[in-house]
Amino acid sequence: MLESSKLNKLILLYALDKMEIGLQEDVIMDMVTDNKWLEYMDCRVALTDLIKNNMITNVATKSRNPRYAITSDSREGLKHYYVEIPSSLREDISNVIKLNKIKYRKKQDYFSDYYKNSDGTYTVVLKIESTSTPLMDLKLVVQNQQKAKWINKNWGDKASTVYEFILENLID
Repeated sequence: MLESSKLNKLILLYALDKMEIGLQEDVIMDMVTDNKWLEYMDCRVALTDLIKNNMITNVATKSRNPRYAITSDSREGLKHYYVEIPSSLREDISNVIKLNKIKYRKKQDYFSDYYKNSDGTYTVVLKIESTSTPLMDLKLVVQNQQKAKWINKNWGDKASTVYEFILENLID
């Protein structure tokens, strides 16, 4: 049986391999701990070790928010050791990621927030980021907090449609 810290690292590498895209640290932590694949502190230690030992790398070097992905060397090593992860856990990781890949991507690619202005209106900040660069940064001023909350809440589901609409209408 593998030492628990090695198993924890294998679990993280396996999850990152299945995601096939770089993930922000908070998304990795949420994905792994919410699904109870690892406890928070175990995940934190394993993630730090994988970064320090260059087993995962920042694929968003131009962004202020690093996104970590498995390196090709680590992927090659995982091919030999993934069997050390219990098959039921591998199956769970694969299924959860298959069903939620878009949700995890949206969580890091679409950002929204709002704040109150001195005149009583609210500014809603909406962003779409990719691995290497911001794609859109939009600020809207609305009359009240209810509208600001509504936009903030719905941004994750509407971001790609809004982006496509703006792009199509500016190009035509």
